[in-house]
Amino acid sequence: MNKTKYWIGRAVKNIILAFFSILCVFPLIWVVIAATNSSVDIVRGVLTFGSHLAENYQTLISKYDLWGATWNTVKYSAVTTIVAMIVCSIAGYGFEVYHDKVKDKLFGVLMLTMMIPFVATMLPIYQTYAKFGLLNTTLGFILPSVSTVFLIMLFRQNSRNFPMDIIEAARIDGETELGIFFKMYVPTMKATYAAGATITFMNAWNNYMWARLIMSDNSAQTLRMLISNMTTGHYIDYGMLMLAVLISTLPTLIVFFALQKSFVEGMTGAVKG
Repeated sequence: MNKTKYWIGRAVKNIILAFFSILCVFPLIWVVIAATNSSVDIVRGVLTFGSHLAENYQTLISKYDLWGATWNTVKYSAVTTIVAMIVCSIAGYGFEVYHDKVKDKLFGVLMLTMMIPFVATMLPIYQTYAKFGLLNTTLGFILPSVSTVFLIMLFRQNSRNFPMDIIEAARIDGETELGIFFKMYVPTMKATYAAGATITFMNAWNNYMWARLIMSDNSAQTLRMLISNMTTGHYIDYGMLMLAVLISTLPTLIVFFALQKSFVEGMTGAVKG
């Protein structure tokens, strides 16, 4: 009787999990199917693969600079991720390894800034960047994202699992502080770097509000801006639109699934040698 209840309960749980998994995955499946159909079929609600994929692609690249926007998005996201990992990991490492009461109070102030939404500071930042000629530039795009309190906190918290005895031993052996950081800390914190890189890359890739504000030149537009422009006309070609959405979504899926295991380890504070 107990075994029967166990298997029934397990079957019910699996059915519930399968149902909600399908709900979560269905929008992506629908985008893939819609990218192969015409706009008319999409409006009609057709849920089978069509034969308009090549046509949608030709229409897309003839009307919009798809690959130019893709290159811009890749460039902005990659540079943002690399610089943010360097800056935030050094800051998190410094707050933990060289911490004192003053640094702890400073970190507390930084934590308070997390309650301030970006939209509240966006216009002052824009005005400052405009004065310094940073509009429509990669530097202007990445600067607000290269040092975030969340990433600094992530590296600081995970640095607590880093064996401090290694640092003392390295100092006794005459190793420099930069040598300790790059030769010992960075390789040990691979999971944290993977988690931080995943979050930063996705945020930069999906960044729309700041990109729309600072990138007024069409040659500097991102994929999110290009997709937004597709919805502003009197007639919307949904087949072309869904194909653009699919192309824009694939890189983030690839990055997440490639770093999924390390992402979980990094978020849970695991330290790997």
